[in-house]
Amino acid sequence: MARAMLVVFMPFACGYFFSYFYRTVNAVVAPYLRQDIGLGPADLGLMSAAYFLTFAAFQIPLGLLLDRYGPRRVQGSLYGVAAVGALMFAMGDSVTTLILARAMIGFGVSGGLMAALKAIVMWFPLHRVAVINGWYLAFGGLGALAATGPVDIAMQIMDWRAMFMVLAAVTLVVAALILMVVPERPNSAATGSLVSQIKEIGQIYRDPYFWRIVPLMFTCASTYLAVQGLWAGPWLLEVDGFSQDDTATHLTIMAVGMIVGVMGSGLFAAVLQRLGFDMAGVCGFAGAFSILGMLFLVSNIVPSSYLLWGYIGLVVALTALVFAALSHHFPVSQAARANTAANVLVFGMAFAYQWGIGWVIEQWPMGADGSYPKIAYLWAFLAVTATQVIAFIWFIWPTEGRRKAHR
Repeated sequence: MARAMLVVFMPFACGYFFSYFYRTVNAVVAPYLRQDIGLGPADLGLMSAAYFLTFAAFQIPLGLLLDRYGPRRVQGSLYGVAAVGALMFAMGDSVTTLILARAMIGFGVSGGLMAALKAIVMWFPLHRVAVINGWYLAFGGLGALAATGPVDIAMQIMDWRAMFMVLAAVTLVVAALILMVVPERPNSAATGSLVSQIKEIGQIYRDPYFWRIVPLMFTCASTYLAVQGLWAGPWLLEVDGFSQDDTATHLTIMAVGMIVGVMGSGLFAAVLQRLGFDMAGVCGFAGAFSILGMLFLVSNIVPSSYLLWGYIGLVVALTALVFAALSHHFPVSQAARANTAANVLVFGMAFAYQWGIGWVIEQWPMGADGSYPKIAYLWAFLAVTATQVIAFIWFIWPTEGRRKAHR
């Protein structure tokens, strides 16, 4: 296992660190982009969203490629595309160029999690998958943290173009590392024709087990992506009335909570399994704790504080256990397709939630100070929380198909 950690886990983990770094770095470099390129808010939003669009769009083809050709060749090649995208971003001088570069980066890092989950299933004992997945996800949290304060400091000694050139070089090194260091696993590729592989995706989407756990997990995870990626800041500023510095500190605490959550997710799963719960039951507890965090937030039972936002980051991170659950249920040859089938729903709903929250808020008039009333945010966040509650009811509701699957 020690060798697998060195030659399999670490190369993919380094890539995932930068995947999350790319995902969040625009929040810091946005003022410099607006100043140098003249981007307006709409242009900034479209440019940032281009990462998620290509990321989500490639998930299903990604699963096919990973199961057919393995994570080493697929993700090593994709990170090469991300490196080219970062270099294009560094040299970009127009909105169109930056959007295209950002889309290439999103495409290139789209397998950062899925490829590693496939590799972990291939190289580590099944009973260790949840623990190893948690350690791996922690590298993403570290990448998100590195894209905040450290980037702000880096901007004092270099401009954003130089930083993206450095990122392009480092990403290319990671791509080479994966291609040259990660070994192949014999007899792990999917068998059969491409047509049969595609048909198996349909089987995954028809599986009762998949539709029992995935809706609960993707509503919770998508909420976190929408809130962490955009709406937590306005909530803290306009609803709670915190200063910009206090808001940044709360967001940092939420990110730290996420790191703690993913690192502890394996222990969380192990404890519940020892108590007699299967991985579906573990996912149910994770979803329940996540919903509780949102209810604490919107009900104001627990005043907004470092503790509350840290809890939200911690418990929502547990929703990543859905991938371990799917890895237990589906054979190794279908693992990547099962995970990407779930992941495309996560990112698709994240788009819907992030746009939907804004749409609901805009139904109220803007105040003289340019902010929206607290009630607007409450209704928007309540609407999202309601979808989580509905998904939880669906999770616990007995059906004939689930009873047959259990038998």
